[in-house]
Amino acid sequence: MAASKDDQTPQMEPVLTEEELEAVAKEAAAPQQESAPAEPDENRKRTVVVAEDESVNRMDLVGMLEDNGYEVVGEAANGEEAVELTRAKRPDVVCMDVKMPRMDGITAAGLICDENIAPVVMLTAFSQPDLVKKSTGAGAMAYVTKPYEESKLIPALEVAMGRFAEINDLLDNVERTESKLKSTQDELAKAQADLQKAQDTLEERKLVDRAKGLLMDKADFSEQGAFRWIQKTSMDQRIPKKRLAMAIIAKYGDPKPERSEH
Repeated sequence: MAASKDDQTPQMEPVLTEEELEAVAKEAAAPQQESAPAEPDENRKRTVVVAEDESVNRMDLVGMLEDNGYEVVGEAANGEEAVELTRAKRPDVVCMDVKMPRMDGITAAGLICDENIAPVVMLTAFSQPDLVKKSTGAGAMAYVTKPYEESKLIPALEVAMGRFAEINDLLDNVERTESKLKSTQDELAKAQADLQKAQDTLEERKLVDRAKGLLMDKADFSEQGAFRWIQKTSMDQRIPKKRLAMAIIAKYGDPKPERSEH
């Protein structure tokens, strides 16, 4: 009996087994977990480290900040703790009391600002110009005098963070500009080196061609023979071809015409 058309068609092995197909079907039927959308940066709570040695004042300050949408990520009772917390938490801003034990606020602010970790707003009961000058000299972006008021504190924080961002943008631009300048200087130096090399090569080629012509004229060399002699002598005697060519020109070249005296 002749085989039917279906019998003649080769049977293809499935790419996936039945178990694998069932697993794929189950995975497709399972409800997909949607990842939570990332919180926009503008909606993210600003983080703060508060450094105040008087606990009552510190509690009032923390409450005021939290009521205004800030997240207090660290509380310090002295300057050393303030520096350690700022390094660990990397807050958006630091509220730093000037008068604190173990390390005063101005010294602590200087360390934080030197490391460019976060902007610092100084808190003080004194408003003397010399103290303000010391605070700004240490790198503080703003200062607020006690008793703390929301109308003064919150704008000072925003100003400090804004100035900090502007300064870092400026530093980034300066760094990019310096990097671009360095790259341009490197490219220029390479171009100058390539140009000098090309000029030296051209000068050497002209001298070798002239020396080759003199050998052809004075020693009855062929052009190829003259070039081979120059090349072999240069290699054997370890003399640069340019220097060898100049010696040939000096020996066999036309003498310079003598100046006529009147």
